[in-house]
Amino acid sequence: MERMLSGIKPTGQVTLGNYIGAIKNFLKYQDEYELFIFIANLHAITVFQDKLELKKNTKDIAALYLACGLDPKKVTLFIQTDILEHANLSFVLNCFTYMGELNRMTQYKDKSQKLGESSINVGLFTYPDLMAADILLYDPKYIPVGDDQKQHVELTRDIASRVNNRLGNVFVIPEPLIPENGARIMSLSDPSKKMSKSDESNDKGCIYLLDDPDVAKKKIMSAVTDSDAKIFFDRENKPGISNLLEIYSSLTDISIKDLEKKYSNSNYGEFKKDLANIVKNFLIDIQSKYKNVLDSKIIEDVLESGAQKARLIASKKLNKIYKKLGLAS
Repeated sequence: MERMLSGIKPTGQVTLGNYIGAIKNFLKYQDEYELFIFIANLHAITVFQDKLELKKNTKDIAALYLACGLDPKKVTLFIQTDILEHANLSFVLNCFTYMGELNRMTQYKDKSQKLGESSINVGLFTYPDLMAADILLYDPKYIPVGDDQKQHVELTRDIASRVNNRLGNVFVIPEPLIPENGARIMSLSDPSKKMSKSDESNDKGCIYLLDDPDVAKKKIMSAVTDSDAKIFFDRENKPGISNLLEIYSSLTDISIKDLEKKYSNSNYGEFKKDLANIVKNFLIDIQSKYKNVLDSKIIEDVLESGAQKARLIASKKLNKIYKKLGLAS
């Protein structure tokens, strides 16, 4: 089986957008690929984190991944800082990366424009190299990403090619894999923006997997649509209703075309009510499984087992490049 790798930052609760855009696809990928998933807690500290909250979020993400259906017999799940090679390889890759490349990264550009370059910490500036290390340690063929994250994989490919050209065949060149459906779920309050846990200005736009199900139901009912009142998919002209159709389709596996037919004679209120109940029931089910995972106390065993497997692969890769560089005999 070809290898696939993905990571998630424990900087807040897991959103419905995270589930639809990533986790739901992992349930399929775990049967098709050798899947590695890590919790990127080093990436989290580019912005200051409360240590207790960071620990809780890390454990919650692991529990939710298992509750959503990831099978530890099929998936290697681990925490980034349990594998010291991530940070070690990151510095090596710093030495193969140009300042101009990092200056062009979207997240750095956005933050520096808002805060000014003097307010950006070095960890945020160089995090693409840590991301590249996360990937290249494990020689994955595919990296599933949203369309807004493709730039990071492209830089990783450039760095890997540069290393290979200078040192010989060291890294597999990874390919980004962007899901056709549900790749980017948008905010319920502003469908021009991605549904994001970082949008603290308007919590109504984001549904979390650990939201009170009745609160989530109300968020769907108050979601922004338009004045047309006709239910059909048109991302450009009807972004709000199109986003809701995508959520509905993703949670039920009913095609958007079939949903358009089903609701051709319905109003927005009827459509939203049905979707709100679907989301509520989905969260009730996930949260019940999440509680069972926490009660079973299997998380530590799963993460330790995953770390042992990941560490073996990562240490061999780091040692290989160290030898190429003259850092090891």
